[in-house]
Amino acid sequence: MASVVNSFSISGIDGYMVEVETDTIYGQPMVSIVGLGDMAVKEARERLQASLNSTSYDFPEMKIVINLAPSDIKKSGSHFDLAMAIGLLLQTKQLKVDNIHNYGFIGELSLNAKLRPCTGVLPMAIAAKKAGVKRLIVPQQNLKEASLVKGIGVYGFSTLQQVVAFLTGEKPYTPLLFDTEASVEPGDLLDFSEVQGQDALIEYILIAAAGGHNILMIGAPGCGKSMIAKRIPTILPSMTEEEALEVTKIYSVAGALKDRGSLIINRPFRAPHHNASTNSLIGGGNTATPGEISLAHNGVLFLDEIAEFDKKSLDALRQPMEDEAVTISRVKLTNTYPCNFMLVAAMNPCPCGYYGNDKCRCSDYEVLKYRQKVSGPIIDRIDIQKYVQPVDFMELSRYEKGRSSHELRERVEMARNIQQKRYAHIKKVNCNAQMTPPLIKEYCLLEPEGERLLRLAYDKFKYSARTFHKFLKVARTFADMDGADSIRKADVAAALMSRDLDKEYIDLLVI
Repeated sequence: MASVVNSFSISGIDGYMVEVETDTIYGQPMVSIVGLGDMAVKEARERLQASLNSTSYDFPEMKIVINLAPSDIKKSGSHFDLAMAIGLLLQTKQLKVDNIHNYGFIGELSLNAKLRPCTGVLPMAIAAKKAGVKRLIVPQQNLKEASLVKGIGVYGFSTLQQVVAFLTGEKPYTPLLFDTEASVEPGDLLDFSEVQGQDALIEYILIAAAGGHNILMIGAPGCGKSMIAKRIPTILPSMTEEEALEVTKIYSVAGALKDRGSLIINRPFRAPHHNASTNSLIGGGNTATPGEISLAHNGVLFLDEIAEFDKKSLDALRQPMEDEAVTISRVKLTNTYPCNFMLVAAMNPCPCGYYGNDKCRCSDYEVLKYRQKVSGPIIDRIDIQKYVQPVDFMELSRYEKGRSSHELRERVEMARNIQQKRYAHIKKVNCNAQMTPPLIKEYCLLEPEGERLLRLAYDKFKYSARTFHKFLKVARTFADMDGADSIRKADVAAALMSRDLDKEYIDLLVI
């Protein structure tokens, strides 16, 4: 009768249980691993034999068949090694464990029977808890990460011999003492008080942060676009425990966790270079791994010099920006990752960057061609588009600091609290930018003067339905910043002023 040992695998960012079935058959000595495993799984037979031969355990001179069930789902990774080794020891009577179904095993074996850390341990630990596994055995380096999941016993070991000694009761387990609480990543502390001369733009940055709106900044080099973008995470509200766990799961699957024992509590800030490929931006590769848009989930995706990005890569952002999820399909597997991010983009107004200045020598054709690098559908999905003016000498020479990030964050959190209460009964809607058309009709009620102003603008500039809805969302955020129940004329006027690329002279209409 075949031995059965529990292990786990990953689909997207979620884990699921895999039963590792091991049996020995009289025949030519060999190891056959079935169950739709990738090359890393197939190569486990060499690691398995070498690790057992390097210890006091015997490797059977028989045909060994190992099945990873369910067998109709493709699996990848080297973390099945430990479960295979335990299953083989059980099958050959070299190990006896009562209630083996209460255990789960994750870990890669070295040729010397040492346990190496694996990626994706956090979602696999969550899957173990859901499956009713009471004890989860992982490599020592993954212990803190797996211990983030409460309600399940997690044990970390460095070698296969230590695991066997624990299972047989020969050596009691000595838990390591460590702090499993979330920690703040060290780094340079950025603050909006360092930004000077951009008070008008900062108001729209506040609106973008308060409502989760995408924003594009257009301005000459050195006017402060990148400086402001890097400070946006400092005014965003803190992540909830559910959001932090979801972000940590994505980084665990991607192998990008810097500290394996702490939840990521800082909202992600991803700033890929404009030379990034479509696969690195959206996700992909042979194993359909998460891309930058998924690593920016619940945080900020900053595309500096957005006009220099490959147009095909930018256009690939259309569907993920609408669906807040991306599905990566490959021949071997298909994974779906969440990607609810706030897009912050920056670009120059022309190839030289000094359009409208005496230094600019770009022709009208060059300017038009440069701006067309960012397609209309992408521009249409960006709620706020603002020109950034250079800072004059008097502003730069001041010694007074501007408003701090702490002060701005309080205003953002106040508006977010209003939105969270408003959408508390609606799943997957936490801010105004995520409102669906039915929600817009319900919560974006216009005062008569505001409705009249918006109608004038709509008739004059022939907006698309998506742009019209985005005006309403931004206006709703302006109203929330003041705690207003309905959208006033001033809120509509401020929202109409938020899209400088759509119109240059909207202020004439407002007057």
